[in-house]
Amino acid sequence: MTASPLLDAVQLIDRFRLSSWRIAFAESCTCGMAAAIVGGVPGASDVFCGSLVTYRESAKMDWLAVTPDTLRQFTAESQQTTDEMAVCVIRRTCEADWAAAITGHLGPGAPPAIDGRIFVSLARRVPADATDRLVSGREFVLKSVSRSERQLEAAQFLIHWVLTETAGEVETSVKA
Repeated sequence: MTASPLLDAVQLIDRFRLSSWRIAFAESCTCGMAAAIVGGVPGASDVFCGSLVTYRESAKMDWLAVTPDTLRQFTAESQQTTDEMAVCVIRRTCEADWAAAITGHLGPGAPPAIDGRIFVSLARRVPADATDRLVSGREFVLKSVSRSERQLEAAQFLIHWVLTETAGEVETSVKA
């Protein structure tokens, strides 16, 4: 990851502008911090649709249609929930070509097995048939200890991860 979260955000905005893409986020544990970092880049509104901050399970269900079964079986801090968040946000944001989602347990009070673990997912709307598909997901263990440091690290990771995951798609988009 780069030392500056703003540097990755600038690169993300530039890449998406070059590819004529738009992106939306669904954030839980970062509580909108990834959106704040991306929104701090001049011209971000050219490509950034916005972010749904779904901190509580009820918001995940009401705003993003995450199923109660998923939350019950896998918990709100799981890859399965994050996958549903990414797919749901792209369905509900008609301008977005991409949707990235993040959940995790940043503590305090998390059981040691899940403390500091985050999950990210990326979905893409496929222009040919106007549907969406889950592109990838990943689990990551944060290195930071304090909650505020963890939120920043998680937001940085999400932005950097989207930048990395979309790198191979740029050539395809530009050629089309």
